[in-house]
Amino acid sequence: MHIDWWTLGLQAINVLILIWILSRFLFKPVAAIVEARRASIARLLDEAHATRVAAEAEREKARQEVTSLATARAAALQKAEDEAKAETETILANARSEAGKLREAAKADIARARQDEAAAMADHASQLAVDIAGKLLSRLPEEARISGFIEGLAQGLAALPEAIRTNIGATDAPVQLKAARALTEAETQACRVRLSEALGHPAEIAVDVRPELIAGLEIDMPHAVVRNSFRADLTRITAALIQTGSMQTGQEAPRPETP
Repeated sequence: MHIDWWTLGLQAINVLILIWILSRFLFKPVAAIVEARRASIARLLDEAHATRVAAEAEREKARQEVTSLATARAAALQKAEDEAKAETETILANARSEAGKLREAAKADIARARQDEAAAMADHASQLAVDIAGKLLSRLPEEARISGFIEGLAQGLAALPEAIRTNIGATDAPVQLKAARALTEAETQACRVRLSEALGHPAEIAVDVRPELIAGLEIDMPHAVVRNSFRADLTRITAALIQTGSMQTGQEAPRPETP
C-alpha cells in the first residue's frame, strides 16, 4: 500500500481547520446556548423552589391564623357562656331573694291582720263581757261587789313571799287598795283587819275607787300586784279564749291590756 504523505498532511490540515471552525462557530455557541439554557433552568428551579417555600410559609401562616381564630372564637364563646350563666344565676338569685322577701312580707301582713283581728275580737269580747257583768251585778246587792272579794284578796296577799309582805305597809305609807266603789266604814275596817292578818303586821289602807273593776278589790304597788276583781277575771278569761283561738290558727295571741 502506498501512502501519499502530502495528501495525508493536507487532509490532517483540513481536519484541524474543520475542527477549529466547528469549535469557533459551532461548539462554543452551542455550549453557550446549553449553558444559558442550564442557567435558565436552574434559575427557574430556584424560583420554583422559592415560590414553593413562600407558598408553604403562607400556608403555614394561614393555618396558624385559622387555629388562632378558632381558639379566639372558642374562648369568646366560652366567655359569653360563662357570663350568660353568671347573669342567669344572678337573676335567679335575685328573683329567689325577692320572692322570699315578698313571701315573708305576705306572711307578716297575714300575721298582722290576724293579730289585729284577734285584738279587735278580744276588745269586743272584753267589752261585751264587761257589759254583761255590769248588767248582772246591777241586780245584786251593793255589798256583794266588795264583801265577797275581801277574803280572796287577803289569800292572794298571804301567798306573796315574806320579804315582799314585810315591805308592804311597813312604813307610814298606806297600802293602795283599788275598789269597784266607795267602801263603807264596815268594809274599810274588814279590809284593814284581813289585810293586816295576811301581811303579818298592822297596815293602813288608802282606797282608790275604780268603777272599771266592776266588782272586787286590787292592790297595785311598785313591788307587788294582787288582783281579785271581775275585771281581772274577765281579762284572764278573754286571754284564755284568744289563746285557744290562736292555737287553732297557729299564731301567737295578742296580750289583752290589764287595767
